[in-house]
Amino acid sequence: MGKSYERIDGRLRTFIETQHIFFTATAPLDGEGTVNLSPKGLDGSFAVLDEHTVAYLDFAGSNAETIAHLRENGRITLMWCAFDGPPNIVRVHGRGEPVFRDDARWAALLAHFPDIDPTRHGLRAVVVVRAEKIRDTCGYGVPFMTYDEDRTLHGSRFARESDASLDAYFHAKEHVATSIDGLPGLPLPLPPLPSG
Repeated sequence: MGKSYERIDGRLRTFIETQHIFFTATAPLDGEGTVNLSPKGLDGSFAVLDEHTVAYLDFAGSNAETIAHLRENGRITLMWCAFDGPPNIVRVHGRGEPVFRDDARWAALLAHFPDIDPTRHGLRAVVVVRAEKIRDTCGYGVPFMTYDEDRTLHGSRFARESDASLDAYFHAKEHVATSIDGLPGLPLPLPPLPSG
């Protein structure tokens, strides 16, 4: 049976902070628009900011659907599944906002991710989500799977990029500045990573 929670704390917080992967779901307001579902990994790239707010690092990729949907309407659902231990699924439904490199909040938000080197992975935004509804369900149908380690391919691919070459990469991708449905995506030109 599902249960609702008023805040992210205790057992619930411990559960989501120890998962190696979570999923984000967003959609445009247009009922004919493309629903987006994305896996998010890399240990250390997710943080609970307070009992009602979480954040994760948004890295370089070949599209920016989540950013586009958040810029349009802010709706987002995050989901974690237990792939080991007792079965459990946790969903945080809320409102999200991409915070970009040139935002005054950037440095304070990055402080919540001490194990991540911001010069790797083509870091382009910190997504901050304010929870409106927090629920868990049984997860009886989720299979057991073992975590071996994070893949190193993303880091090795994007660590060699400068701010200028990363900006060129994003300009060359069809669905980074504009979403699949034509919504504004990642604002370009990409601001440089703030130093220190």
